[in-house]
Amino acid sequence: MSLATRKIMPRDEEAPAEEPRADELRLLEAMLFASTEPLDEKDLAERMPQGTDLPDALARLQEDYAPRGVNLVRVAGKWAFRTAGDLSWLLSKETVETRKLSRAAIETLAIIAYHQPVTRAEIEDIRGVSTSKGSVDVLLQTGWIRPRGRRKAPGRPVTYGTNELFLSHFGLDAVGDLPGLDELKGAGLLDGRLPPGFSVPVPSDDSALREDEDPLEPGDLDLGLAPPPERAPEE
Repeated sequence: MSLATRKIMPRDEEAPAEEPRADELRLLEAMLFASTEPLDEKDLAERMPQGTDLPDALARLQEDYAPRGVNLVRVAGKWAFRTAGDLSWLLSKETVETRKLSRAAIETLAIIAYHQPVTRAEIEDIRGVSTSKGSVDVLLQTGWIRPRGRRKAPGRPVTYGTNELFLSHFGLDAVGDLPGLDELKGAGLLDGRLPPGFSVPVPSDDSALREDEDPLEPGDLDLGLAPPPERAPEE
């Protein structure tokens, strides 16, 4: 009489991690596809079934779309479907006119990105030359920078910083992803003969006002600086 063999599993063997359910992925896919703007994880979590492992579901969906013509990407801390990078040239329109920024505007944008929050006087001090009003106005028109508040200093100058459109245009998840000193030198964007002690600051786009900043006032609306009253920062 033969004896049946019995397989004994080790007690410490862990069960495989539970994968996202198909209905969870379908719901997540539908929300991202239907939205006209990128969605953050908080908005997504509020609409997903209770108990959904959202980061795992996003990673799975991102993996599923990686080889397709549309990819799931994270931009400015939010999620959206975007055309695959290697196919973007097929959808470009030759009628689109590219407006080239002046060198002064490019330098001003770089200073704001790396040194924000920064005032016009501080920009001029870093550049070493006067900054024309037009350079800042052009950047405001592109939507890449925004007035943050007013410096607690004589004259209460306006402070500027970048915004989500800046991150989206340059394909950044956060302003901290901007290249550092070694990357800038490697790309040939900085002279190899830099002065001793030269450094590139670590940028931060924290939307919270600093201790030396006051919020914009309703009267700034006349100058096109303050946000609408319903979106104005609280005192």
